[in-house]
Amino acid sequence: MNRPAHAASEHDAIHAFVYGTLRAGEINDMTRAAQRHGIAAPVYVGTATLRGRLYDFGDYPGMVLATSDADIGRVTGDIYRIPAALVPVLDEIEAVYPGEAGLFVREVRDVVCDGATYACIVYPVSASAVSQLSRIPDGDWVAYRRARDTSPA
Repeated sequence: MNRPAHAASEHDAIHAFVYGTLRAGEINDMTRAAQRHGIAAPVYVGTATLRGRLYDFGDYPGMVLATSDADIGRVTGDIYRIPAALVPVLDEIEAVYPGEAGLFVREVRDVVCDGATYACIVYPVSASAVSQLSRIPDGDWVAYRRARDTSPA
C-alpha cells in the first residue's frame, strides 16, 4: 500500500471512508458524534470514490461494494483519520455489534485519495438488503438527498 510521505508518523492511524449520514453536515456527522462523546475530532483527509453501488433506504443510504472488475459503479465519500476511540461510536451508529447479524458490517478497504492509498474502515450492506430499493445513480448521498428533499412532492 502506498502511503503519503507526510503519513510516516501516522503508520498506525485509523482511517474511515464515510459515504452517507456520517459525512459532514449530515444527521450522524461523525465530527459531532466525536464531540458528543468527548473524543478528539476526526481529521478530514479528502473526498474520494470507492467501487460500488449506493441505494436509498429513506433516511440513509447503503453501499454494496463492487464484487468484480465489471462493476463500474462509484460511491462518493470522505476519508477521515480518526481516533481509535471513535470506532465503537461509529459501530453503534451503524448498529454493528460483535456476534450479531445486522444491516451494516464493518470492513476495511483500500481507498485512493489524491494519489495516496488509505486502508479505511467502511460500512457496506449486502446485495440482498437492497433488492427492492432505488439505486442512487451518481453514487453521492449528499447531493442526492439534497435534491430529493428539496424537490416538490
